[in-house]
Amino acid sequence: MYNHAPENYICPICLGAKGVENEDTWIKQADIVYRDELVTAFIGTKFIKNNPGYPIVVPNDHFENFYDMPDEIVSHLMVVSKRIAIAVKKARNCDGIKILQNNEPAADQHAFHYHLHIIPTFIGDKLYENINNARVSEPEERISYAEDLRELLG
Repeated sequence: MYNHAPENYICPICLGAKGVENEDTWIKQADIVYRDELVTAFIGTKFIKNNPGYPIVVPNDHFENFYDMPDEIVSHLMVVSKRIAIAVKKARNCDGIKILQNNEPAADQHAFHYHLHIIPTFIGDKLYENINNARVSEPEERISYAEDLRELLG
């Protein structure tokens, strides 16, 4: 109903959640920090200055946005997101956590698959100044962030 993906959209998040690594997705399997039957969490490929290496939680099945997701998946995704946010807080020793999720292009949604950002925040990090100037990271840059979270999440 509120979908904006172009016809024949190849979803890079679906590919990453399914374990596919190819030119249509930047997500690598080494980025995955958590996976169960309903959701996957991985270190996001874009790094924000002063806030790099944060996880993104997605449903394994394709739902373009929050409006489309069944309530049971929303509930499970939020429980998992809370657990991951606590792990990020411990791993990064940050001052706070920003939970960010965009629906539709007017709200700055670029990848047309629901995804929730869990961003460690620090006093004076200028997150709001830097968030729209994120850069695409190299896979090697994400490894230590993923390893730290995997260790904490068991």
